[in-house]
Amino acid sequence: MIRQLLTIAAIAASAATAQAREWSLQECVDYAVANNIDVRSRALEVSSARLDLDDARNRFLPTASGYAGQNFNFGRGLTADNTYANRNTSSFSAGLNVNIPVFQGLGAVRRLSYAKANLAAMLEQAEAAKDDVTLNVLSAYLQALYSAELSAVARERRNISARELDRTRILVEQGRLPELDLASARSQLAQDELGAVTAAGDSALALLDLAQILNLDSTEGFAIAALADSLPPLMSVDDVFASALAGNHAMRAAGLSLEAAEKNVAVARSGYLPTISVSAGIGSNYYNSSGIPNETFGSQMRHNFSQSIGINLSVPLFDAFGTRNSVRRARLAGESARLRVDDTRNTLYKAICQAHSQAMAAYQKRTAAAAALESAREAFRAVSIKYENGRANATELEKAKSDYITAMAESVRARYESILRSRILLFYNGDR
Repeated sequence: MIRQLLTIAAIAASAATAQAREWSLQECVDYAVANNIDVRSRALEVSSARLDLDDARNRFLPTASGYAGQNFNFGRGLTADNTYANRNTSSFSAGLNVNIPVFQGLGAVRRLSYAKANLAAMLEQAEAAKDDVTLNVLSAYLQALYSAELSAVARERRNISARELDRTRILVEQGRLPELDLASARSQLAQDELGAVTAAGDSALALLDLAQILNLDSTEGFAIAALADSLPPLMSVDDVFASALAGNHAMRAAGLSLEAAEKNVAVARSGYLPTISVSAGIGSNYYNSSGIPNETFGSQMRHNFSQSIGINLSVPLFDAFGTRNSVRRARLAGESARLRVDDTRNTLYKAICQAHSQAMAAYQKRTAAAAALESAREAFRAVSIKYENGRANATELEKAKSDYITAMAESVRARYESILRSRILLFYNGDR
């Protein structure tokens, strides 16, 4: 019994440890891509495009059909003597027909080419959907880390206020500071306690937002790992755009969609061409009439056995302008696809320019924020020493502390913004 309890406890501890493990950025991206509804919908579209490709290939195959029928007639009917008599008759027929396409007006060939291009476009669109999810996860992941560090800054502010309260109490007891400073220190600690609670709530909400993007069934024990604080060299807009034109999935999907639309015009034009097919068939029948001697079923089926073969030519002469309108609609779809290519290219270029500008600004802001933080830290340390020696009042101390905490928060924000902007620029460059 004791051994069983120990085993259950070990299993429970192992499960709790596994649940509370920290997720890396790549694990979050992989999980989100695997469970995102839009990505899964794109995967279904890819499966449908694969079926369309199979259908296009199967158009080259012959078709075969069998038939069988039994008929009964009752009452008066025309006889072989060209008179009418009351007779009951029955007949049975069965056979097999085969149709072999020889020339389908290039429709089958063109449909196959279109289906291949359409499948390629669908695959790229599915990858583009994954890229969108990746960017969303990256942004939410860094926001969660940023909120967690802001929560740590708020806790540090609370801890500083707590130490100041203890120090002020001692100085008041020594008679070096008035009672008013002690009340002010207590009030400030209460405010900082509230700020720490609010920051902790914001951090929890940011983590919840990330978990919802991942479509997690439960957020209990969900935690994320910190990222390496390394900044790559800043690339030029032209270099990134050149890489994006070649490797960006949204751009490639737009180009392949245009190619498929152009091939669809050729498919529509196939309606102007004639088609040729070869047909063949075999069959037999049995006939029985009441009051007249009839051969047996087997004898009639053998005697009535027939074979047929034929060549069918169909030349379109006038189809009420159906083919003409199909060609025009396909051309309009091609123009629309061409506009989407231009729009996708322009949107991509604007996004890269914006990402580059934001990355440059974030780099500069990070350097400035680090310098401001160091200055604010030194100023707070100096004012704290003056406060202890009675050469600075509580208002000056609180201002120095507030400046220090603000500089700390700005440094955290600048650091994570620089990480985010640089990673977005890398993403457009093709570094996944």
